[in-house]
Amino acid sequence: MAIPVGQILDGKENGREIYAEVRREVDLLLRERGVQPQLAAILVGDDAASRLYVESKQRACREVGISSAVYQLGNTVSEDELIHLIYQLNRDPQVHGILLQLPLPERALEDAALAEIAPDKDVDGLSPLSQGYLFSGRPGLRPCAPLAVMELIARAGISLTGKRAVVVGASALVGKPVALMLLEHNATVVLCHEFTVDLATEVGGADVLVCAVGKPELIRGEWLQPGVVVIDVGTNRTPCGVRGDVHFESARERASYITPVPGGVGPMTIAMLTRNTLRAAQRLVYR
Repeated sequence: MAIPVGQILDGKENGREIYAEVRREVDLLLRERGVQPQLAAILVGDDAASRLYVESKQRACREVGISSAVYQLGNTVSEDELIHLIYQLNRDPQVHGILLQLPLPERALEDAALAEIAPDKDVDGLSPLSQGYLFSGRPGLRPCAPLAVMELIARAGISLTGKRAVVVGASALVGKPVALMLLEHNATVVLCHEFTVDLATEVGGADVLVCAVGKPELIRGEWLQPGVVVIDVGTNRTPCGVRGDVHFESARERASYITPVPGGVGPMTIAMLTRNTLRAAQRLVYR
């Protein structure tokens, strides 16, 4: 069987499929138990990009029948005020998922605030307990961007067993969790970062390449072996428009499958947030 070349992993199309699936399950939960999943989004400060991200997440929730509410806090909110709000949302039986929109204006607040979110409601999968569950292989809510990566691979029918997966970028948001999730699916994982020596050689040995480093077009097509699966999580604003971490045109000539930027992992990430919110509601209702 011939290996495909340059097939697009379309996040918008796959996202629409997930929305339809989530919508059916939301309707079923409402019919069977009279429960509508609800997401509480916490927005701190007046950053325009953060506001747009929250609005896009609200639109996605409306599309699948999930209720959502935004809790707007000022730039000068104290740690006690932020944690008290999360404490209240943790204990509100009508709230099934809690999302803290990052980054916060005061980065020092992030760790304490994330640690306060109950793992059963942590739909972004970023609290220390949620990350610990992932590390130890326990069930739990996983971070949305890594889930999007894994879902795109799965929906393309790509087996990871025995494959060499190279992850470029070691952040707690994407790189580290996606490396663990690839391991869960029996891939052999190499995790690269800014100090990796001879990155081109490491990338050249990949059967599956996941890039989440935040450097526009860092990865060149000539580095890749034919047939590699390329998942580009990078979203970089440049004078030439939005670009990924991979030089798309040259990489597509060698990749079997590749995600575009924009239109790849980004739309899928928001779709996975709706599914995580549904799963959180189901676990709280059916436990």
